[in-house]
Amino acid sequence: MRHLPALLLFLMIALPQPAFAQVVAADSGDTGWTLVCSILLLAVALPGLMLRHAGQVNVRNALSVMAQGAGVVAILSLGWAIAGYSLVYAPGGAWLGGSANLMLANLAALREGLTIPESAFILFQMAALLVCAGLLIGAVAERTSLGWFLAFAPLWMLLVYVPIAHAVWAGGWLAALGVMDFAGALVVHATAGFSALALALIVGARREAAGSGHSPVLSLTGGALLWIGLSGLVGGWALGATDDAATALLNHHFAACAGALCWALIDRILRGRASATGVMAGALAGIAAIAACAALVGSGGAMLIGGIAALLSRLGLGILRRRVDDGAGIFVIHGLGGATGALLLPLFVLPWLGGVGFEAGISVTDALISQGIALAVVALWAMVGSAIAALAVSVILPMRVTAQAEAEGLNAAQHGEQGWDFR
Repeated sequence: MRHLPALLLFLMIALPQPAFAQVVAADSGDTGWTLVCSILLLAVALPGLMLRHAGQVNVRNALSVMAQGAGVVAILSLGWAIAGYSLVYAPGGAWLGGSANLMLANLAALREGLTIPESAFILFQMAALLVCAGLLIGAVAERTSLGWFLAFAPLWMLLVYVPIAHAVWAGGWLAALGVMDFAGALVVHATAGFSALALALIVGARREAAGSGHSPVLSLTGGALLWIGLSGLVGGWALGATDDAATALLNHHFAACAGALCWALIDRILRGRASATGVMAGALAGIAAIAACAALVGSGGAMLIGGIAALLSRLGLGILRRRVDDGAGIFVIHGLGGATGALLLPLFVLPWLGGVGFEAGISVTDALISQGIALAVVALWAMVGSAIAALAVSVILPMRVTAQAEAEGLNAAQHGEQGWDFR
């Protein structure tokens, strides 16, 4: 009898046990990584873009450009919480999300299928939106009023960004076609670039000949913050502190370096000298391109993608410089850069080029067709939606400042000489 307890324990262990579904638990490392990447993107949206745009305009307009940047971050952050997140990621249809998460209601403890809280996912996605919207300011700097831009930004979010983000990132109709965009070459960079092109064409050129900007140092400082901060976009989209995140960060940096050197080389060939601002422009073009596939390609592929994007962006700048007044080069750097990365993705994810390869049943031809369709849709949607939003708001608020305000500078005309006159 003294052996009975041991015998019962043995039988309990040996008998078949019922199967229980594995419960996904929050991972503090993944959550912390997502929060860090979100903060990096917020650093891009605020000091990064504010400094870059301020350095590229006349000193009389630098404060105005920075005020627009801060205002866009404020109003779109609220717009994302009120409706943007729900319309992108709440369960819905192929074209838009649903209403379940309006005002951030009904949030789950964990984002479905992930190991991070839904609140961390919301923060990261909001920061990506703010970067995309903030880029638009540079395309029409020194010409648009603060009030008009603050009214335009939420409407642009609803008409342009929300449908594109849902279609690509939230399982919408473009995702169903097999479109791939790892970290925003289409959703962030191409959307911003083609929206900027539409705005620059509608607003028109500056009345005075545009200079090179009053402070290349500020512009380079802001660009350096973008170089570092946009690593949060590719690293964060790994959605965890994983090998994919580390690979994405490496490839982000390699593409930026290759883009910087390629742009400098082209400047040297075409103009006889390279410039510091050109080096930074090339790096950002490479960053825009590699966002399509940062965790999916090898290091050599990342370098080639960055270099090709810088080459095409630099050639595009030479063609468009006298035709479109896009002072910050948003279209040629981010638009053409993002488009290049989206189209090169199917080639560079092939295993013999160091990529991860395609899933079974997907061919390079199929992927190229899907990526081409997606680029055409994003370009057209961004331009048409931006034009509709811009013209609709201009019915109520003037889009462009007066000739007098433009001549004396928007700092004084809109914000007071010292920046603290709020009348």
